[in-house]
Amino acid sequence: MGTVEHFEHTADVGFRVRAGDLTDLFRTAAEGLFDYIVVNRNDVKAIETETVSLQAETPGDLLIDWLNELIFRCETTHRLYTRFDLTLSEDGRKLDASIAGEAIDRDRHMLDHEVKAVTQHGASLRHEGDAWIAELILDI
Repeated sequence: MGTVEHFEHTADVGFRVRAGDLTDLFRTAAEGLFDYIVVNRNDVKAIETETVSLQAETPGDLLIDWLNELIFRCETTHRLYTRFDLTLSEDGRKLDASIAGEAIDRDRHMLDHEVKAVTQHGASLRHEGDAWIAELILDI
């Protein structure tokens, strides 16, 4: 299981994700994003499932597109997501996922931060030793 930590950034928030492989990194990044959006993500129920298919030029671009797709769906459908089952192509440029969640219930879900987007600025994805590390900036 990967890890997520936040770091200071001028007007936004930095987001550092570490994992043993790219699939775990993408899943951990999605979980970390929703942990930032809603305090009690574990109380979000995986009631409805949706599919997501994306392609990009690089794995780094795909990671940004993945997270921005989740933000877009959250904002436009007023839903929170808690389960992210995904597969990546061998080259890390294609993603197929099943995401599960439910409509926002303000009586049960403690919303914390509104995230507008993950920016290209300051984004990096690298493989170091036995870990993948992504650094991203969330526009809040």
